[in-house]
Parts: sequence; structure tokens; C-alpha cells
Amino acid sequence: MTETQEPTIAVPHVPAIVVPKIKQRIPEENTIYIGKKTIMNYVIAVVSQFNNGSNQVKAKARGRTISALVDVTQIVKNKFIPTLKVSDVKLSTEELKSEDGRTAKVSSMELTMTK
Repeated sequence: MTETQEPTIAVPHVPAIVVPKIKQRIPEENTIYIGKKTIMNYVIAVVSQFNNGSNQVKAKARGRTISALVDVTQIVKNKFIPTLKVSDVKLSTEELKSEDGRTAKVSSMELTMTK
């Protein structure tokens, strides 16, 4: 080795580690997920989306929260935005795995609201 060359170190090939992808629900823009909070929290969220310039807001619920989704939509329409229209309704069934490994089918609903 000469004085101008830097020493090199031989590194054995290390196989790449494969990390499995975890399915995560990426929140969609202008989408409100109805859950266990009070109905007025979701009403404020929908009205805020419209006030921030959105022409369309989607709201999703499943299982027992479907009735809350309908309530939210009606409160927004009757109290805050009288010109609100429900432009699309999607009904589906989702399969969820419980902690003990059993699979349960749960109804879900998505409403698309437009001004």
C-alpha cells in the first residue's frame, strides 16, 4: 500500500432484514371517523371541515356508532348547514379479529356530505 491510498476493510455480505408491513389505517383528508366521543364533537368536526373550505366531507362509522353517524349528519343539516346534501351512502361488512383470535363481522357505513 502506498502513502496516498487509504486502507480498505473487507466487510462480509450481510443479508437485509425484512420487516413485515403493518397495516395502518391512514386517515383520509376530510374524513371524520365516528367513535365513542359525544355527538357534538363530531358535529363540530364536520362543520369545521366545511368552514375550512371543503366542499365535501366523508364520515365513517361501524357497529353501534352508525346511529351516531346519522345523528351527526342530521344535526349538521338541521342546525348549521341547511344546504347540506348526502351525496353518497356506502354500506359494507368488515371482519374484525378479536384478541382471542375469533373473527366477528361488523356493519359499517360511510356518508359523503356536500354543501
